[in-house]
Amino acid sequence: MYNVGYRIVNDADDAKDVLQESFISAFNHLENYRGDAAFGSWLKRIVVNKAINMIRKRRFERLPEFGEVEVAEQEPVDSMAGFAFSVEKVRKAIEQLPDGYRVVLSLYLLEGYDHAEIAGILGITESTSKSQYNRSKKKLKEILESYEK
Repeated sequence: MYNVGYRIVNDADDAKDVLQESFISAFNHLENYRGDAAFGSWLKRIVVNKAINMIRKRRFERLPEFGEVEVAEQEPVDSMAGFAFSVEKVRKAIEQLPDGYRVVLSLYLLEGYDHAEIAGILGITESTSKSQYNRSKKKLKEILESYEK
């Protein structure tokens, strides 16, 4: 659960705060757990929501505007073929992404949410989620390519 929060807030102390708040919230609202999903899934959703709320509270960094945008073309899957980066380099590159890009990328690629779920969580449209995801992949690729230089 810590890793889920960390990937979203991108700060160890904030991730610890998110985790603590999540467990307190889960404990205080345990009667609301209906058993429709696994307990871990329910708790993970609380962690994701708390982490996103923390990002929204940050005033010095704003999420990119999530207005209606055109969906960028999907790149072919093999567009990054030949790139051999360590997990550590990829993790550091993800940390360098702007909050909005990092959140959508983390929720989709790492946490397994689909774009409709991400749209619901973030209060954006599904097409905006897809667009942010495609932009985050492009930016991530640029960051990783800069490591090669």
